[in-house]
Amino acid sequence: MARYLITSALPYINGIKHLGNLAGSMLPSDVHARFRRLQGHEVLFVCATDEHGTPAELAAAEAGMSAKAYCDEQHDIQRTAGEGYSLSFDWFGRSSSPQNYALTQHFAEMLEANGLLEERVTKQVYCIDDARFLPDRYVEGTCPICGFEDARGDQCDNCGSLLDPTQLKNPRSKISGSTNIEVRDTAHLFLRQPLMEDKIRAWVDAAKDWPHLARSIAYKWLDEGLQDRAITRDLSWGVPVLKDGKPRPGFENKVFYVWFDAPIEYIAATEEWALATGGDWKRWWRTDQGAEDVTYVQVMGKDNVAFHTVSFPVTILGSGEPWKLVDRLKAFNWLTWYGGKFSTSQKRGIFMDQALELLSGDYWRWYLMANAPESSDAAFTLEGFQATVNSDLANVLGNFVNRIMKFAAAKFEGKVPAIGVAGEAEAKLWTEVSAKIAAITAFHEEMEFRKAAAETRALWALGNEYLQTAAPWTAIKTDEALAAVGVRTGLNLVALFAILAQPFVPEAASRILDGIGVPEKNRMWPSADDASLLDALPHGLQTQVPDLLFAKIEDEQVTAWVEQFGGGG
Repeated sequence: MARYLITSALPYINGIKHLGNLAGSMLPSDVHARFRRLQGHEVLFVCATDEHGTPAELAAAEAGMSAKAYCDEQHDIQRTAGEGYSLSFDWFGRSSSPQNYALTQHFAEMLEANGLLEERVTKQVYCIDDARFLPDRYVEGTCPICGFEDARGDQCDNCGSLLDPTQLKNPRSKISGSTNIEVRDTAHLFLRQPLMEDKIRAWVDAAKDWPHLARSIAYKWLDEGLQDRAITRDLSWGVPVLKDGKPRPGFENKVFYVWFDAPIEYIAATEEWALATGGDWKRWWRTDQGAEDVTYVQVMGKDNVAFHTVSFPVTILGSGEPWKLVDRLKAFNWLTWYGGKFSTSQKRGIFMDQALELLSGDYWRWYLMANAPESSDAAFTLEGFQATVNSDLANVLGNFVNRIMKFAAAKFEGKVPAIGVAGEAEAKLWTEVSAKIAAITAFHEEMEFRKAAAETRALWALGNEYLQTAAPWTAIKTDEALAAVGVRTGLNLVALFAILAQPFVPEAASRILDGIGVPEKNRMWPSADDASLLDALPHGLQTQVPDLLFAKIEDEQVTAWVEQFGGGG
């Protein structure tokens, strides 16, 4: 038994996430966690809401709530949405936890002690009427490049130019709209990343298990040269900046930058889990206390890779302490909406809560993993979703389960038949099934989700082909024993298919296995070498046909959804 620590990129707190966020981190990390558990390994799967930063403060202000109350509400909303997709987190924490405050402050202390933090004075926009410095996104004004009048302090959404707030013309406060603004000196702490560049490069060089996408992004940042990075901000909501256990002089109204504290929450969430369950978090994170035998897997979208391959490792390595570093970093491209962006304001795309109002989580889980944006961006379309669900889930899997179980109920009282001896057809079938189990297992181990789903579907198709050939409904007319072999083999395929489908469609798989009478302890991942799998169910076992597993999506539904959420037009 091996040990796997699995983390998903933290969903940001300001609003429910869209299907692209789900497909790029939380869902694939769940699929992998489920697979490793089914193999019998010890797994700890943690995630959390990322609750600090300017957007959280702005969203709270717009909602007329305190930042804490807003984050409390949104955390519950996001946790509930995750449950709707059967995300099996061992712990879903919060970056605003006391544990994350303490760990973030600890890392800052260690980095400063090791000469990797430096206090510097910089120029920043100050609003006299608001009596505060304004972080980038609190400043709006006219873009100096294209003249767009609603550019943000960090970027112009019209021309895409990256900006500094001091570059904006006619700047104003996003908080109050005041133009009573000036540029003042302010002190911030800078993480001296260039001092760690050689160590980070050596670490990335050794990361042979990362996919090309993750390594290429890391090398891009390294090749361009690491820059010192400010890790504090002039905000009120976040982790306070301390020195020797007290507010740092001159930093009383500042907090740590969200991208400094958010990855530390992986560790803090594990500590939160330990406090709630009595577990030992240090054996997962400290290599001097047991974590040396842990395989640490991170899953994220490509926009998060730079922070996880440079900034967070600088923090971890720079502390000089024996913390566990990531072993496998799985990065995803974008899931797009008909080739364009998901957009709340333009009502383009489906968000996690909305999708669950249309269909249960398994439908979305299967489609998003069968079409995972691994090697390139992948376009979500409602028409493609309909085609995949109807073909894979309704026709191939659902139809197979329904046909053989209903026939067993009608002709063998729903029991696994005992008569008849398997022949050449079953021997040929096992050769093909064994190869598929091996392929599915290998793709899951390699975290190649699209390929694992494709091989899983191909295995289901084998079952349908076998039934067409064995045709027990024809054999029963002249040879009950021959029909019994087909039914027994078919029922064992039902059990096997459901066991292998558990990472992708856990709810449906559970219903199938309940119906076929497979106890929990027998639902573990099968071996491709176990030739007994086609006759594993006890003879005489009573089965019960499950209710409809997957309803087909009708054209009328797609037409209505396109109108509701926007389509390709």
